[in-house]
Amino acid sequence: MAGRTMTGLGRLAGHGRGSLRHQGTAAAAAAVAAGGPIAEYNKLVSSGKLLDDEHQRRILIGLERCYREVVAYPGPPPPPGLMRRLLGGLGALGREVAAPQGLYLWGTVGTGKTMLMDLLYDCVCVSGKRRVHFNAFMLDVHARIHKEKSRVRRVHAPDQARYFEPGGTYTIRQRPHDPIPPVAQEVLQEAWFICFDEFQVTDIGDAMILKRLFSELFSCGAVIVATSNRAPDDLYKNGLQRSHFLPFIPILKSHTEVFNLDSGVDYRVCHQDDSRKVFFVKSECNAEEEARVLFKVLSAQETDIVRPRTLSYGGRNVTFERTCGGVLNSSFDELCNRPLGAVDYIQICLTFHTIFIRDIPPLNQKSKGQARRFITLIDTLYDHKARVVCTSDVPHKQIFQGQEGVTHHPDKDSLTLMDDLGLRGSQQETRNMSIFTGEEEIFAFERTVSRLTQMTTPEYWELYELERR
Repeated sequence: MAGRTMTGLGRLAGHGRGSLRHQGTAAAAAAVAAGGPIAEYNKLVSSGKLLDDEHQRRILIGLERCYREVVAYPGPPPPPGLMRRLLGGLGALGREVAAPQGLYLWGTVGTGKTMLMDLLYDCVCVSGKRRVHFNAFMLDVHARIHKEKSRVRRVHAPDQARYFEPGGTYTIRQRPHDPIPPVAQEVLQEAWFICFDEFQVTDIGDAMILKRLFSELFSCGAVIVATSNRAPDDLYKNGLQRSHFLPFIPILKSHTEVFNLDSGVDYRVCHQDDSRKVFFVKSECNAEEEARVLFKVLSAQETDIVRPRTLSYGGRNVTFERTCGGVLNSSFDELCNRPLGAVDYIQICLTFHTIFIRDIPPLNQKSKGQARRFITLIDTLYDHKARVVCTSDVPHKQIFQGQEGVTHHPDKDSLTLMDDLGLRGSQQETRNMSIFTGEEEIFAFERTVSRLTQMTTPEYWELYELERR
């Protein structure tokens, strides 16, 4: 998250606890009277928990507008009846619901995007709200789509239906089922005010469904707030089949008010000079011995023994060799050289409060797969406030070493993927695609470095102790 306090304390928002259901204009007036984002921001500045930032105050005007409109909004209408669902949902009937305009906050790392979004989220007291990391949301959406497709296949097993009438027989083929409208309705039934942290599009699967999914959400009355390191026009830049993604951008911009938070200040690195207490560089100390001693100290606080442990979830089994209670003593190879992803890292966070990542190597274009996993790992650990202990060949600001000495020739698997998608163009076009140049990894790693800077400070570790009390 963007740093927002002088000590680097973590996120201020809860996850929907204490939410209230709308009870008409009187409840809305009471909610506004209780104080919005500007009032809460002033309180945090007065208490010394926040540095007063003139640039952030300009953004607060947009947050206050969104807050007042949302608390006065009765929410989306109920989902359509059976006949309308058969015709494709409320959105497909063209009945646009006049919902408040959301927000899209973008800028470089550490500028306070997530802090401001969470400030708004906490102020909005409605029952149908949700705050979620964008990657986790899209994983959930893909799972819902798969479930919906499986359900339809079970109900409509034959590819065609035959109808017999006097005078002959004719066949009517079933129209392909679109799972997006029912999935959008499921999402809306759970929450219509949705805050996305780290809105980014790097996966072609996400890119291909975003326009249809968000068109349904917006047309049915959802209000979206998002933070991102990318301006809307730069989302999925140089991505595969981006021409199919481009129509989504004006839809997003028309339903959100866009703000740029770049102010030249990274609050995560302010007043944070010593990050070596839990990040050990091998050339600067006996990193393995430091990590061994720290693991022994942390294990002594657990009611368990040091042992291997297998995590079982969703039909998967992932084994780690050294664990003790809520402490995982793992290596970079265990976490980033195996086929693990966001779902696995989330499960790790739900099981362990402290994760050792030993032997982090320098990363470049030749290790792009490991770099992507490492970025996702740190994002997930940070989002769940997990503590980390690292040993590395180089300081954390030098882990990702870019493109030096690497020529951009797609490998065989990448070329096969392009053939399957019909994307083979000129050699120069192929080289410029972000999945081959590593542009997205370079962009995302700036965020990773900033987060590691904060995660390896005493203040970040103290946050865990505060939340346990």
